[in-house]
Amino acid sequence: MQIGTTSRILGLLLMLMSVTFIPPIMIEQWSQDGYLLPFFIPFVFTLGIGFLLWFLARGQKHALRTHDGFLIVVLFWVTTSIVSAMPLCLTFVPKLSLTDAFFESISGFTTTGATIIQQLDNLPCSVLYYRQQLQFLGGISIILLAVAIIPTLGIGGMQLFRTEITGPVKDDKLTPRITQTAKAIWIIYLTMTLLCCLSYKLAGMSWFDAIGHSFSTVSTGGFSTHDDSLGFYSSNLIKIVAMIFMFLGAVSFNLHFLLFKRKKLSVYFHDPELGYFVKLFFMSSVIILVALVIYDQHKSSLLAMDVFFEIGSLLTTTGFTTTSLPFPGFIPMMILFLGLVGGCSGSTAGGLKVVRVLLLQKQGTREIRRLIHPHGQYVVKLGDKPISNRVIEAIWGFFAIYFVVFVILLLLLLAFENDFFTAFTALIATLSNSGRGLGQVASNFSALSDTSKWILSVAMLLGRLEIFTVLVLLSPTFWRR
Repeated sequence: MQIGTTSRILGLLLMLMSVTFIPPIMIEQWSQDGYLLPFFIPFVFTLGIGFLLWFLARGQKHALRTHDGFLIVVLFWVTTSIVSAMPLCLTFVPKLSLTDAFFESISGFTTTGATIIQQLDNLPCSVLYYRQQLQFLGGISIILLAVAIIPTLGIGGMQLFRTEITGPVKDDKLTPRITQTAKAIWIIYLTMTLLCCLSYKLAGMSWFDAIGHSFSTVSTGGFSTHDDSLGFYSSNLIKIVAMIFMFLGAVSFNLHFLLFKRKKLSVYFHDPELGYFVKLFFMSSVIILVALVIYDQHKSSLLAMDVFFEIGSLLTTTGFTTTSLPFPGFIPMMILFLGLVGGCSGSTAGGLKVVRVLLLQKQGTREIRRLIHPHGQYVVKLGDKPISNRVIEAIWGFFAIYFVVFVILLLLLLAFENDFFTAFTALIATLSNSGRGLGQVASNFSALSDTSKWILSVAMLLGRLEIFTVLVLLSPTFWRR
């Protein structure tokens, strides 16, 4: 274990993170809401800790190894979630405990969108902006930003890139150099966020709300500046803008890059994962619309637009809401499970990822064919590309560990929560990073006990880092290398 190199890079990342406290300070100066110190103190603290870690190990410039990347990423996410909770602990409105502040912080940074805070409409502008900014930074991750702009991280930066990027395949570089790849991803992310902001403004939002919601839309985070989320506006045009950019955020950024490079929309049409993602959306929409007719709800104010929006919001793991009308029967649980599937690999969305579900379905189909024709040779393909058995085995392993972790965390929650339905849906919402639960957590998570909030905070981190990144640190083999 290269402790010196790990310390130096973690220090650089924390110094970069300290800069993110400057925009809320600027918003505070603009709004004059009296919350300068809650942001200035964390800025100085984070900058000081980062500088100290870097200074003590400034001469350690060895290339990162795989296990160094795992350690740095986990340490950074935990440390950042802690320092990001400091402003929320220091504010008077809302007045949050350490547990609630950490929950809100990690929920924002992992783009989960589960919230503790009530009466958002009455919060100071600087606090509202800060919550939205957390999701913007967590969408693509400040680690990739660091790889893009700090030259010294180019050495061994691929280890950080592999650990940070979501999905079963980690080796797809958009450009020959990893720093160029990180820059390309961030440029696309910033461009989409800017376009989303302008679209929201043209659709009727104020500039402040447009900026804040663009941060949480492209990052598929789901935080809002209003208690009623996007339902506050009662605007179909705003819903359409949100749906477009939620879906763009949930699509692989590799495809966005290829679109800019080749100038051809066909890169989207030929991608099997995106095709399956779209089919899942439309099939779910048809099932729910038919169910609403059967339940005799089709004449209510719950229109098709609301159905499309709710499905899109959960499937992309964003978690925005536009209506308070309840869905009857099985529909709420079905929508919740869509969040468990999540978006595409290499996107800002959470969940299991569509490509894993698709390949698992293909593997199941292959096993059925083998039962019928035991001596047949069948290859699992993603489009025209054969998928190795090693990838299939890794996906099976991921699903197995995911299920075991889910059961363990659920049992822990039930030790402190009497309501099984609430505990079950809260865990789905946090482990999938979709942020929407049912029961007592349908609107927010403030009703849960402090212990449950810490358990769900762990679930959010496991979901964002796709479990293995965290669990590998618990292996004795990791520390013997």
